[in-house]
Amino acid sequence: MPRTLVPRRTFLRSSGVALGLPLLHGMLPGALGAAPAAEREARRMVAICAPLGIHTPNLFPEQAGKDYPPTPYLEPLQEVREKFTVISGLNHPMVDGGHAAEKSFLTGAAHPGQPSFRNTISVDQYAAERIGHLTRFPSLSLTGGNGGMSYTRSGVLIPAESRPSRVFQQLFLEGSESEKAAHLRRVKDGQSILDLVGAQTKAIQRRTGGQDLETLDQYFTSVRELEQRLVRAEEWAKLPKPTVDGEAPEDIDDRANFSGRFKLLLDLIALALQTDSTRLITLMGPGGAEVVDLKGVEDGWHNLSHHGRSEEKIAQLAIIEREEMRLFGEFLKQLDSFPDGERTVLDQTAVLMGSSLGNASSHNNTNLPAIVAGGRFRHGQHLAFDPDSPPPMCNLLVSMLQHLQLEVDEFSSGTSTLTGLSA
Repeated sequence: MPRTLVPRRTFLRSSGVALGLPLLHGMLPGALGAAPAAEREARRMVAICAPLGIHTPNLFPEQAGKDYPPTPYLEPLQEVREKFTVISGLNHPMVDGGHAAEKSFLTGAAHPGQPSFRNTISVDQYAAERIGHLTRFPSLSLTGGNGGMSYTRSGVLIPAESRPSRVFQQLFLEGSESEKAAHLRRVKDGQSILDLVGAQTKAIQRRTGGQDLETLDQYFTSVRELEQRLVRAEEWAKLPKPTVDGEAPEDIDDRANFSGRFKLLLDLIALALQTDSTRLITLMGPGGAEVVDLKGVEDGWHNLSHHGRSEEKIAQLAIIEREEMRLFGEFLKQLDSFPDGERTVLDQTAVLMGSSLGNASSHNNTNLPAIVAGGRFRHGQHLAFDPDSPPPMCNLLVSMLQHLQLEVDEFSSGTSTLTGLSA
């Protein structure tokens, strides 16, 4: 049963979507208290993607190791310097296609720009299959308006929520008795429909062969996942939601208000983690053609990211990206202020901030920018890898999975943990 916490500040609304795993008695909310000690410790993971990249000359220090002088983008993070690591030289092998590579940011699936591309499971959903049952929402997929980056085992994109008010409502507002009863009826109706469709499809399966069998197998996998989610939804619907202090926030529709929109989403993530409503969150950050409402910015964000080495454009881009890092730093400090037993929520949460673009101006997908904060890692350093012989970025994702106490040695193109990050 989720803990009831009263946060220090007020935040947003929700729509959580996730993959399921086979339902066992010990996974039901009523049985969570019987989980082993390692499982009761709330380890968490957050992944944030900057869709228009991060100008790496302003991010990567020239010096590796712990004594690097902070770069312009790392200056706003210095209050939590000992709780983050900046990493250069990472790469997703065979992931190309410019902006299309964001599909593979958390999956590592090759050649996302090709017409025949078929995605694979994202790291958050891989984890949700194993620990998602421990919270009311197995995972949460959010977006600043550019789509999501969470994918099911079948490679299907999970819809991401962009309106904080809806997320807040789903996470924390109980609704009336009639609304809760209607919700339970919808859950049961969904189970009934799946029973009917499943029976009909099995009849078709008996007289089907070849390629169609593979398609039906994918379909059955999706049906089983949905069935498991519906059963869990029914159990959680009978339990009270966490109590929070404050009103639901107002959504900001003006995309030019980048700071306000990004802060609302980060505050929502902090509140969801603090109340243990979910332990797995992805956020596709803001970033589009809009002219951001910051002093000194006169051109559209996307156009500035294609700066062509223009000093004027890079200077304007730096205003936006430094604000992005300032808000990210405030988010980390916020997580570090929330106690979680003898540690803090940040100590228990592995946070990835990065991009699928190493050089947005040329649509290059190598030498990817990455900052890892929190979690059980060795921090306060610049991990500098050779971009001409890079480790796969999925090694970092393996490290994050192991932070979650999952017995995993491989994920996608990752074959080990990332050298130098383990504590």
